[in-house]
Amino acid sequence: MANKTSAFKVKSWPIHTLFFTIFLFINISVPKPWASATTLTISNKCSHPVWPGIQPNAGNSVVARGGFLLPPNKTHTLQVPPLWGGRVWARLGCSFDAAGKGECITGDCGGVLFCDGLGGTSPATLAEITIGADQTFYDVSLVDGYNLPISITPIKGTGKCGLAGCMRDVNKICPAGLQVRSREGNRVVACNSACMAFHLPNYCCTGSYGSPQTCGPTTYSRIFKRVCPRAYSFAYDDPTSLFSCSNANYLGWQLKSHAVMHIQQTPSDKVHAIH
Repeated sequence: MANKTSAFKVKSWPIHTLFFTIFLFINISVPKPWASATTLTISNKCSHPVWPGIQPNAGNSVVARGGFLLPPNKTHTLQVPPLWGGRVWARLGCSFDAAGKGECITGDCGGVLFCDGLGGTSPATLAEITIGADQTFYDVSLVDGYNLPISITPIKGTGKCGLAGCMRDVNKICPAGLQVRSREGNRVVACNSACMAFHLPNYCCTGSYGSPQTCGPTTYSRIFKRVCPRAYSFAYDDPTSLFSCSNANYLGWQLKSHAVMHIQQTPSDKVHAIH
């Protein structure tokens, strides 16, 4: 049997107590010649480990090999290019051997510790951010399902800089057909979206439903929207779910849970974390 370097069983903690909090401070003024790095500081304030997963948008670089173990009350700092975009999620209930192979109960990325550009297996709550030169877009999405609460709150900036996110425990109201249960089968650990559960065009906004005019909310997406009105509940849920900030020196996003990430654009010779 392979040596297990980090493992715990999901049954040892209730999902609703796990929150993944990320603070992002981003200098989004027009990039200066010396602005060649953005610092991300991720701190886990949970009482249990989390395994952050990071997937870059197309054309963006992979950072931190796409994932790592973050023990309770620990911090991890890394750098990304100044105009970076991608998604962040939390993997829960993971167990990896010394070679970095294993699995996670939710958010798994191919059974490896380092996602290296791979996305997480649904269902997983996603925090999506695209850092622009003068405008940054952000949202929290349940389109790929839900595994824990996340919210994004801008601290400064102009534009549609509202709170984005889902801070309710969707697992508690997840319809039977969407539920993902623990190995023991005794409780819900995640909640699929209808698209991920049934793969039908009207739920996935594909085929003849592939436009905002033909794809609207469904019975299932309305359940998500009622409890999480400021998160994406289906693909074209833009009006109340997509946010942007502009004309700011620093923007802050608080992705509520118990882990923290700070991001700041910094000179290449002076990289530091924000606290």
